Amino acid sequence: MASNFTIDASVFVNAFLTHEDGHEESRALLHKLYDEGRPLLAPALLLPEVASALARGEDDSVLAQRFADTLLRLPLLTLIPLDSVLAQEAAGLAATYRLRGADAVYVAVARRFEATLVTRDREQRERSAPVVHALTPAEALQEDA
Repeated sequence: MASNFTIDASVFVNAFLTHEDGHEESRALLHKLYDEGRPLLAPALLLPEVASALARGEDDSVLAQRFADTLLRLPLLTLIPLDSVLAQEAAGLAATYRLRGADAVYVAVARRFEATLVTRDREQRERSAPVVHALTPAEALQEDA
């Protein structure tokens, strides 16, 4: 298993929402990475993404803000600021690999830090494959088995 991981918002939200398909795998992977002390990297964009997903999907603004605040305090999670250099790199990835804007930011972070990208987004995984090692939570768990 890689030493660094870039975890997409889809994984954090899925791990939190017990009623979603794949919840157990997302939750198990995050617990495993934390138990092993693995560094987790994500763009600072993670916070508004998870807050939006929970506020809109669960219709609960308070829950959404609390979850984002909790992520901010996770000791092994490093949030990478979206500065002009990273934004330009993400723009190039978005244009070259036809990635959505936010997806390209996660790919740029994974590439910069030579991290495995873990996401539940099939399109993001497939389109970023030429650039980074991208897996689902279930695949990431199996890779270390």
